[in-house]
Amino acid sequence: MRRLVRALVVLAVPLALSLTASGVDAQGSGQGSGQGSGQRGGAPRGGPAAPAAPAATPAPAPVGRPQPPHAWVFGSWTGGMYSAADTEGPACAAEPTVIFTRDIVMRVSALDVSYRQRAIETVAASGDGLDFRFVPVGAAGGMMGGVPPDIGFSCPGGPNVLRVERRGPDEIVFPNCPEFPAPLRRCH
Repeated sequence: MRRLVRALVVLAVPLALSLTASGVDAQGSGQGSGQGSGQRGGAPRGGPAAPAAPAATPAPAPVGRPQPPHAWVFGSWTGGMYSAADTEGPACAAEPTVIFTRDIVMRVSALDVSYRQRAIETVAASGDGLDFRFVPVGAAGGMMGGVPPDIGFSCPGGPNVLRVERRGPDEIVFPNCPEFPAPLRRCH
């Protein structure tokens, strides 16, 4: 909704300026005098036309809700299972290994074409990293009716936890997770 309001304000300002420049006042009539000018009795308007009201300026962007502790990791990451090759352009964006969002973490699956999606239950910032706890997986799902074997990240603590350590501005690791022995690099 905020984006829609901003877009309408951005569109309305140039429109108001062009109408003012073309001689149309706020009532939609020309700025001339006499009949149709918005004045009664057709008396000529005295003096020059009043300057146009200043155009509305877009409101400052509203202060959004506070960012979650894992905001710095939002986006697509490549590598992890293998060394990261391309981190820029379509090659990286086409097949990221892990994707972090506000509510979900997705990881590529070695066994299937679809990503494994995990809903975040809690995230805690700790020193140089993050500790994710995911909503526990149920017994239903998977090809044979059970939980897919790669639903987690193969980390200590089970499929419902993930520790992320920051190694640099665009590099993270999942320590002690055998399926992700290599660092992950952010896609740009």
